[in-house]
Amino acid sequence: MARLTKNQKTALAKFDPNKEYTLSDAARIVKEITTTKFDASVDIDVRLGVDPKKSDQMVRGIVALPHGTGKDVRVLVLCTPDKAQEAKDAGADHVGLDDYIQKIEGGWVDVDVIITMPAVMAKVGKLGKILGPRNLMPNPKSGTVTMEVGKAVKEIKSGKIDFKVDKYGIIHTSVGKVSFSPEKLTENAQEVLQTIAKLKPASSKGTYIKSVTISSTMSKGVAVDKATLGV
Repeated sequence: MARLTKNQKTALAKFDPNKEYTLSDAARIVKEITTTKFDASVDIDVRLGVDPKKSDQMVRGIVALPHGTGKDVRVLVLCTPDKAQEAKDAGADHVGLDDYIQKIEGGWVDVDVIITMPAVMAKVGKLGKILGPRNLMPNPKSGTVTMEVGKAVKEIKSGKIDFKVDKYGIIHTSVGKVSFSPEKLTENAQEVLQTIAKLKPASSKGTYIKSVTISSTMSKGVAVDKATLGV
């Protein structure tokens, strides 16, 4: 059996891995058991009672976190020249079209979100094999294919996130940073959970939200008591 490190022993002394906590207590515990020297992300894992292989049970949504994500999101806008200034004024990190398409084809993907316009999706669509596996492909449902590129940039920079269920039926997304207060982490997580609850597919039977866990980049997961969530 592997020996526990000093940090792992300290963490286990602060909470019971077999116990479920309220959302606010879980957020507080994650802050207490995270010992990284950097400002780690705090993530929520929501296991759903859906079959992602069925198209009518694919859960995907957008949520604006009340307190943002706490990280600087690098945004690339692929647009026509007449929209370039709008994107730059809104705070996009990179703006262009053919030049960036060439860079991406050469392997460059040093961004977190890509926004584009309907008129250039034919060009962008050819990058699917590169962008798809990295979850960077623009999508109208997530608001990243739009004529209002400036508005989209501002929303993403201020904390709007896109999430979707993976092949195992789990939604995994960030709700902030360890430096956030427990209250801010709780409110961000509540916003995500309420949005997921509203997206329950009509064809999903039985328990929809099966389990909720909060963790930081390097911490153990803290289980949340679903009965206390109100969703």
